[in-house]
Amino acid sequence: MHQKNQVAWLVGGAQGSGVDSAANLFAKACAFGGLYVYGQREYYSNIMGEHSYYQVTVSDRPVRSTRSYTDILVSADAETVFLHALNVQPGGALIYDPKLTETSLSKVAAMEHRARDDIQKYLHSKNLGETLGGMLQDAQARGVRLYPVPYDELLQKMMGEKVPQLAQAKRMANAMAVAASCAIVGYDIKLLERALEDIFHGKKKVIELNLRACELAYEYISKNFARDFPITLEPITASEPRIYITGNQATALGKLAAGCTVQTYYPISPATDESVYLEAHQLFERRANGAPEHGAILVVQVEDEIAAITMATGAALAGARAATSTSGPGFSLMVEALGWAGINEVPVVVTLYQRGSPSTGLPTRHEQGDLRFVLHAGHGEFPRIVIASGDLEECFYDEIRAFNYAEKYQLPVIHLLDKSLASSSQTCAVFDSLRGRIDRGVLIEGAASDGYKRFAYTETGISPRTVLGTPGGVFWNTGDEHDELGHITEDPIERIQMMDKRAKKLEVAAQEIPLSEKINIFGDPDSELVLLSWGSPKGAILDALEALWAEKRSVCFVQCRLLCPLPSDDLKKLLERAQRRACIENNYSGQFAGLVRESTGIAMEHLIVKFNGRPITMDEVYQSVKEILLGQAPRRMVLTHGA
Repeated sequence: MHQKNQVAWLVGGAQGSGVDSAANLFAKACAFGGLYVYGQREYYSNIMGEHSYYQVTVSDRPVRSTRSYTDILVSADAETVFLHALNVQPGGALIYDPKLTETSLSKVAAMEHRARDDIQKYLHSKNLGETLGGMLQDAQARGVRLYPVPYDELLQKMMGEKVPQLAQAKRMANAMAVAASCAIVGYDIKLLERALEDIFHGKKKVIELNLRACELAYEYISKNFARDFPITLEPITASEPRIYITGNQATALGKLAAGCTVQTYYPISPATDESVYLEAHQLFERRANGAPEHGAILVVQVEDEIAAITMATGAALAGARAATSTSGPGFSLMVEALGWAGINEVPVVVTLYQRGSPSTGLPTRHEQGDLRFVLHAGHGEFPRIVIASGDLEECFYDEIRAFNYAEKYQLPVIHLLDKSLASSSQTCAVFDSLRGRIDRGVLIEGAASDGYKRFAYTETGISPRTVLGTPGGVFWNTGDEHDELGHITEDPIERIQMMDKRAKKLEVAAQEIPLSEKINIFGDPDSELVLLSWGSPKGAILDALEALWAEKRSVCFVQCRLLCPLPSDDLKKLLERAQRRACIENNYSGQFAGLVRESTGIAMEHLIVKFNGRPITMDEVYQSVKEILLGQAPRRMVLTHGA
């Protein structure tokens, strides 16, 4: 069966061998052809050597998630074939180096023991040898098409064309594998050339060498294999201008659009790339009302996460729109200072990228396990707003919202992201920085000389705010409870009034924040099944919904974006209408499902969870939801896909 402009492409290899470069080259070539692209990067926490892989899903329709299956597998080493060959669909393609055929499973030193044992048992069950050749034989028997590409021979041919060194030429093997993929699906090599020019901008010689290597690989496939592969890719006309961007970059750009002028951080995966991107763009230009405007942001790498949040808090007190970025272990260190910011009503933003935990856990893997922690982090009680983005576009616009909420309601705001969002890449419509209006709240430029009450009691709990150095705006900050001037007090009535004042702000925020910024609804709320989720599962759920709706399945998806204050009444109304309910999360216990039950009294009939360090895939959601609709699903379903 022929399939046009729909492909799941995966490249794997040893970390540091150019897997990311190959994936970005293929993705950009497809994006330059007007196709929609979604990429997901998976890698170990060591620097070099261990297995990493990158799946790129391409479509002529918007694509928002990765797949459990692979149409084209590109292997840079034997381990990739061993680990991923079984996921290649019948009729799919496997591109490999034929010199690796005799590689024994036992010689793949870096492979996890469990994976090795499973592969060994599988090969024995098929009466096949424990070599790459055995794995290839099995793939071929399942209908997978094999494409051996002799990279060394092709590179030697380049040597005859006066390429300086074979070692230099070998670095081009990844580009050749991408070219081979393009040849298999009949994709125009000129778009690959354009991607090379974009990646190696200004490096004419590098572009020429890589292009020649790609031409040789493209010609080799065209001459030696029949042009009957069931999947083809063809360029289309894009409906709007697009960018190809990662989650870290989208979040960083959101901070620039929000007017953030100070970013602090201590390096930690997967948050670091955001700050590194900001460091590379500390001076930038944006357009305001059609005219160019110059901007700047100070990015400071500090000695630890305690310094990161205290420095950001100090900058916020001085009038900067200030933020810090971290992950779970770093946020643990920030908790005491977060309480200080809370009691002093400081508008500081914390961008928190969740990863596999507890402790060091899975440093470069995915999880949504920090929700409960974030909601209650800190001793005692103080208000904070927590928002969660579900895709790269929301990463951008939610950062603007985070700063507006922080300054309007004068409290810490935690923007909850995760490794899946950080490491994903996607074609998106160009972001509109003017769509998010900057709101600095009740910020006054001067204060009465007879005494400025920074923490004045008001009906909303929000006091007129000055920044440090404002004439007449002298006030005190302390970690102790205080009166309206900031002076320390232990008076019981003052304590009640001040606690009520701070808590009141969350009530006001809950009333003022529009429903469109709290909840997204996809489909008919009166559907047979309502899916509830938050954060990064959004993409997989939406992609699965398209397939389910095409089958006339009655399903609705409710995405919660505001987690504190939780829109309990709105959620309750939606969930009460449903015949059946299921919650989808990347954690063990179903933290959000539990939170919703606490606040609404409504329990989920089904819980779909994944906690193996890998993001949820589209087909995992599709299959799970279908089982629920058919009455074949247990209450708790654990998803397991991922190498």
